[in-house]
Amino acid sequence: MTARRPTIDDVARLSGVARATVSRVLNDGPNVSDRSRTRVLEAVATLGYQVNLQARYLAGGGNRSVLLILASDTESEPNSYYQSALEIGALRVCMQTGMELATHTLQQTRDDVEARLIELVEDSRCSGVILTPPFSDRMGLIAGLRRTGASVVRISPATDEDGGVPGIGMDDEAAGFAITHHLIALGHRRFGFIQGLAEHLSAEQRYRGALRALDEAGLAPAAMRAERGNFTFKSGVDLLPRLVGGTARPTAIICANDDTAVGALFAAHRAGIDVPGDLSIASFDDTPVSALVWPPLTTVHQPIQEMGARAVQIIAEALTSGSPVAAGAERLPFSLVERGSVAAPAGV
Repeated sequence: MTARRPTIDDVARLSGVARATVSRVLNDGPNVSDRSRTRVLEAVATLGYQVNLQARYLAGGGNRSVLLILASDTESEPNSYYQSALEIGALRVCMQTGMELATHTLQQTRDDVEARLIELVEDSRCSGVILTPPFSDRMGLIAGLRRTGASVVRISPATDEDGGVPGIGMDDEAAGFAITHHLIALGHRRFGFIQGLAEHLSAEQRYRGALRALDEAGLAPAAMRAERGNFTFKSGVDLLPRLVGGTARPTAIICANDDTAVGALFAAHRAGIDVPGDLSIASFDDTPVSALVWPPLTTVHQPIQEMGARAVQIIAEALTSGSPVAAGAERLPFSLVERGSVAAPAGV
């Protein structure tokens, strides 16, 4: 029977140091004491450990690995399609360019999340980092990541300041304007809006675009009632009753994303509200579920897979050319997908 080949974890265990310390020693990295370095090298000799050349390449500087950083909230379920669509787009380009993708989900509300992320990038020695909201708008984090030497690309950035790195996304403000203008053109004059998390600034731009559409149509901001959600099905279920309660009920509800809209649609069905006869519901993203519910959702198509793909392309091009990534925002086109959840209000 063939003996098991020793691993880097075996070396760490025998030498009594962390796995990351072993990796630094094997790659002749900094920040390792002489004592720890000696213990690691002695453990390597004792075990007969041989470095996996592919692993060494990936762990060394200038490797071809990319980290996709996603945000999580322990109080709510994840926006699963958004995350998986970014992964699918990124993986497709990784396969074409010989890059490797690693996805990490971090709790966005932790006080030490930025320090943990920088440490993660330093330990992995990846070539690039793709930041999703809200991380993509944290300038201090971006500055720290740039100091690691990794290329940084922001998904759906909303701030005017770019931090010296590129960003990929659609024009969320214009998308919010477009879907609201569509509803106004159908005759709607009273609206509700279920927003996402406040720190996700790109989604906040959708709300601002909706208010701009009201203003250009001569409608006061009071024509739009707003409730703060968190991009989840549950927030749609919980918040729709608040928006449609009382007098002067909205005739159209706009949701920050499809997951929320599906929840709102469920709440409307449960309350006996006909969609779209009594109430129109519209949203953003054009995820697969938006076409499967009844009635299917009118929504803004956000090119999520293309955003993930373009982010990896930028990192791969920088690695190939040896030049740093260029700052600036790239806007990918969005489109309004008209389906059955929206109609003219009754009596129009």
